Amino acid sequence: MEPPVSNCDEPTSWEDLYNINLMPSELFLKFRKEVEDFRVSVNLEFYQLPVNDYTAKLVLKPLSPDRRWKFIYEPIHHDVRLLSKKIPVTKFLNLQVGIGHNFHLNTTGWKWKLTTCFGGDGISRIRNKTSLGLFPGFDMRFGWRADYVLPEITGGLGTNEPLFNMDSGRLQASLDRVEAIITHSNEKIDFGAEEKEL
Repeated sequence: MEPPVSNCDEPTSWEDLYNINLMPSELFLKFRKEVEDFRVSVNLEFYQLPVNDYTAKLVLKPLSPDRRWKFIYEPIHHDVRLLSKKIPVTKFLNLQVGIGHNFHLNTTGWKWKLTTCFGGDGISRIRNKTSLGLFPGFDMRFGWRADYVLPEITGGLGTNEPLFNMDSGRLQASLDRVEAIITHSNEKIDFGAEEKEL
């Protein structure tokens, strides 16, 4: 009787099945100033993958909850862009359109982007952002991603399949981006209580 043939592509350890990477590949530092009904931001963005890179952006957007656009200027690449807000197409699908001009190449064009928090093989990817307010005027935002395959139990009787077989599933999670956001608003913050009359 021949021994069963093993599949070399199958992971041999729990480290191969479940892996979490906490080293971000993108680091953003954002300085925000609220002026009247607008927010002006200076973004310094550092990238480690696929190569070390750096860019700076000047961003202008309205403060209203239904803000429909934002203006972006990249002085290093001489790019100017006007982007729409993400327009919900379905419950999990968003559409964003924009027009831009490159002063270095003297070209103008438009782009569109269809995004979702799910992706991969079927619904096998979750991509999200989590914000944490440390104190007034300073926030941290974390962009993370998780690729997964749910565990599966199969079996058969009277077939060539084993009576019981279990697939442990997979999880590949990573912390892709860390943002430090410093916001200066015109509102005064009162940290103390009112003095009581003696």
